[in-house]
Amino acid sequence: MRVEVLESLAGVPAAAWDRLAGDHPFLRHGFLHGLEITGCLEPQGWYPQHLALYDGDALVGALPLYLRDNSYGEFVFDWSWAEAYERAGERYYPKLVSAIPFSPVTGARLLVDQARADRDALMRTLVETARHAVDDNELSSWHCLFPREEELPTFDAAGLGRRLGVQYHWFNHDYADFDAFLAALSSKKRKQIRRERRLVDEQALTIETLTGAEITAAHWSVFHRFYCSTFHRKWGEPRLTEEFFQRLEEFLPGRAVLVLARKGADYVAGAFGLRASDALYGRHWGCSEQYDNLHFELCYYRTIAYCIEHRLGTLDAGAQGEHKLARGFVPVRTWSTHWIREPRFRRAIDDFLARERRAMEGHMQALATHVAFKQD
Repeated sequence: MRVEVLESLAGVPAAAWDRLAGDHPFLRHGFLHGLEITGCLEPQGWYPQHLALYDGDALVGALPLYLRDNSYGEFVFDWSWAEAYERAGERYYPKLVSAIPFSPVTGARLLVDQARADRDALMRTLVETARHAVDDNELSSWHCLFPREEELPTFDAAGLGRRLGVQYHWFNHDYADFDAFLAALSSKKRKQIRRERRLVDEQALTIETLTGAEITAAHWSVFHRFYCSTFHRKWGEPRLTEEFFQRLEEFLPGRAVLVLARKGADYVAGAFGLRASDALYGRHWGCSEQYDNLHFELCYYRTIAYCIEHRLGTLDAGAQGEHKLARGFVPVRTWSTHWIREPRFRRAIDDFLARERRAMEGHMQALATHVAFKQD
């Protein structure tokens, strides 16, 4: 066995990487390498240091890994930790992060050949290698964001601390159509959604749902303008370049889903997502002018309808948003794991994480009482 550090995925055959990554679109070689070659990463402080584990010439394990000089685009917030480090005269950046850049989506982070009997050992090797990289290079920390829950025991065994978060996902309970989904909701929530959708209909908008190769260069160009307008209004510099969107069908054939609203001949808003075999991941939204409830229609109701039509089991509509509870989404746990090199800080942060987890569990129990579904 040998481990290599990859500053680019260019030298890794896509088929070899994707055999480990599986169906998850954000883990695929095309998505990660596409971010590299379309100018999305370095301007935002993401420098690939992926770990590749080989048995002879065969790629049998991998860990997406980036050297970071800031914490933007991670969606697990550690700014207060960085400030505490600096107050103590220590340097928090650079740090190592295992994540999908700009994408708070849960998925495997310890990518190993599932056919191998030693897959648990491969996972341990990846974790130990990343942890030792922090120590050997005198970095502050390593953070693994949004791993699968099944991976957590491997991180636990290596001494990483767990952090609990919450997102809001929609689940398809074999609904025959959108009305069948509405029938599962309380009368009040059902009426609210129908009223919101009716208000959109009254604004004389034409809404299109396009997938894969149906999305033209002109569609991507107008959507990128919407995307940039949202970032300029809320967060500053956009993360994804227009070239990334324009080449997305090349990187991930058939995976893109774009919902666009048109007023007459002019597009006025759009929502973008990527699909897997059993899930749709809603990612970005933008508009050129405001229309009542159009965000809910494009980002939630049209994507729910898409999942029902295409028999997809889950809609992950992104981070945050308790308002999603009223629209048929439910709270789900998300995780991150953290290795802090300096022992005093590690103990302090582990103590904080334990207290935060208890508070978050209570918060999730409270959230569960506010879901839109009929209560027995």
